[in-house]
Amino acid sequence: MKRLILASFGLAAAMIGAPAMAQTMSIPYVGQVQAYGTLGYANLQGNHADLSAVQGRLGLRFDRYFGVEVEGASGANTFDPITDSNGNQVKVGLNNQEAVYGVVFLPVWHGVDLFARGGFSGEDIKLDTAGPTPYRYGNRESWNYGGGAQYFFNGGPNGIRADYTRYDYNDNAPNDNVYSLAFVHKF
Repeated sequence: MKRLILASFGLAAAMIGAPAMAQTMSIPYVGQVQAYGTLGYANLQGNHADLSAVQGRLGLRFDRYFGVEVEGASGANTFDPITDSNGNQVKVGLNNQEAVYGVVFLPVWHGVDLFARGGFSGEDIKLDTAGPTPYRYGNRESWNYGGGAQYFFNGGPNGIRADYTRYDYNDNAPNDNVYSLAFVHKF
């Protein structure tokens, strides 16, 4: 799955490069394509852990209402201590997270969009436990869904974006809530 997500990152980067040079690109039967990117902070809450991450996205918006985006994040704090189901103290850290999403936009006012998105992600976590092998690594995959809003200052290329995403894990782990705030730029 990681190879699929990484290939999606590469494809999105290649697709964004051409429109970025031409500002917007028109594709027959699709309309105008606008590339954008975000850089910001994400807070992952769940599994009794509270983790922070630096998060970036690259996306393509097709006409006014539809788009796709890829997302990557890297843990910003080292570890958050939690107690596992056996009563043991465990420290949890986020190494990285990658995701791919489909996005539906709803322009509501000049420079203001609401959006909903859904997709799939994978994340690598690090556990610090007591014992002879203190560090263990693991990965999880999840189906994600959520929404948010973005505002472009004076209708220009720069703005802010706030969103909420629910991570629904495949391995019966409790779900996570992710809140993010980012700077967004249209290329």
